Amino acid sequence: MASAARCLLSLMLLLLGMTVTRTVHVKSSEDDFVKCESGVKKWAASSLDEQVKKDKHTLQDLLFFLHVPRTGGRTYFHCFLRKLYSTYLECPRSYDKLRFDPSKPNCRLMVTHDDYSMMSRLPDEKTSVVTILRKPVDRVLSTYEFSVEVAARFLVHPNLTSATQMTGRIRPKSNGVSTLDIWPWKYLVPWMREDLFSRREGRKRGEFNDFKESNDPYNIQGIVMPLHEFINDPVAHEIIHNGATFQVAGLTNNSCLAEAHEVRQCVRKYRSLGGYVLDVAKKRLDDMLYVGLTEDHKGSATMFANVVGGQVLSQLHALSSNIKKAAYNETDMSSSLEDTDHDTDHLQNSTKDEKGKRLSSTGNAETINETMTVGDLMNSYEVCISSLRKAQARRRTASLKRVAPANFSKEARLQISEVVLQNIISLNSLDVELYKHAKYIFAQQGKRLTEKLFEAGGPKLLTDGGQGQSVVKFSTSSTPSKLLFG
Repeated sequence: MASAARCLLSLMLLLLGMTVTRTVHVKSSEDDFVKCESGVKKWAASSLDEQVKKDKHTLQDLLFFLHVPRTGGRTYFHCFLRKLYSTYLECPRSYDKLRFDPSKPNCRLMVTHDDYSMMSRLPDEKTSVVTILRKPVDRVLSTYEFSVEVAARFLVHPNLTSATQMTGRIRPKSNGVSTLDIWPWKYLVPWMREDLFSRREGRKRGEFNDFKESNDPYNIQGIVMPLHEFINDPVAHEIIHNGATFQVAGLTNNSCLAEAHEVRQCVRKYRSLGGYVLDVAKKRLDDMLYVGLTEDHKGSATMFANVVGGQVLSQLHALSSNIKKAAYNETDMSSSLEDTDHDTDHLQNSTKDEKGKRLSSTGNAETINETMTVGDLMNSYEVCISSLRKAQARRRTASLKRVAPANFSKEARLQISEVVLQNIISLNSLDVELYKHAKYIFAQQGKRLTEKLFEAGGPKLLTDGGQGQSVVKFSTSSTPSKLLFG
């Protein structure tokens, strides 16, 4: 009887202990949520209170191209922006963590994968931001494919047994920026590279002999990390999923903000808090000079040429005029000094030094193409992008041969299971909503551009009648000051 009583008492104490533990755990979770909610709300409130430019549709002194990875931004950089801006006008070390003085007058173009938090280091009132967004599923798939593609390049030396041995051999000897230095590839490529080496060694040991390879190139486990493993890995959760929203909000793991890590982790832990981040990202898109869409390539490029390119040309034409005027004034002053002062050696040298400093601070007028029109820019873009795509295709084909039959293509994507695709959509719910907002902004940009062109009596902005994609017919005017927008 006493034994039964003791057993009953022990059971009651055990149940009581479990109840107390569960209560403490629930209380702790509640406290953690409250703390997270407070921190996220505080960050969001301060971000939403940021001052809005008086005229967000007018290009400021510095153009910041916030390049969301795998959105086609590289073609805009090489085929638009580098056609517009001379090298001396580009901020140093694009795509790398920037180390420059924003007050430097030459710095008029910044192109980088660094997130919106870079604005904390820039003169906000003198900076215009542009970006391009892509359908979330396509962006994730492209991120996976590019990670494999770049990592596969390191398989060129079959005798090396690990990615670690390879590292010392692949660093570029030049001072150029390597893909391995650029966010997010500096995290994703080494991760995928190590996995490729591991699977290659596993094949040598016969670990995949019993595994039946799939016809799905995204699920060749014996060759490369399957897509379904990739999207569910903690690395993907940290860097890839909802990546566009976090990048536009300034909350990536590459952020300049001290609170970025805590806010990001809270949103990942409690999905209900994601709405605050989404609101900030939407507002920042609203405040940008231009928002493009990867899927509407032709319309997006045409709109960029008009909305951004036209204003850049106007700005650079004015800059060129000022440079020439300054050079003329310096020459005139130098001549006057030579005529009025017998002791001219020191004065001439001093004047030349000052002239050199001023011209170097504003650039060489000859580097600005004063005859380019928006139509010329678009024609140049079409030629450039064709060449760039061919080069990229050749490199991609050569890299993916090393991981065959995991050869990716639009057709191959049709083999991906619906379960995996739905999982990607679920994991990127914030990006799905942000992309919808970007489509709305893109449509509004089209309407404004149509109105501007109509008022100027220029070419008409047409749509395809079905997708709402924009196509502009350019005039053939060669007058450089005749802009189609702005």
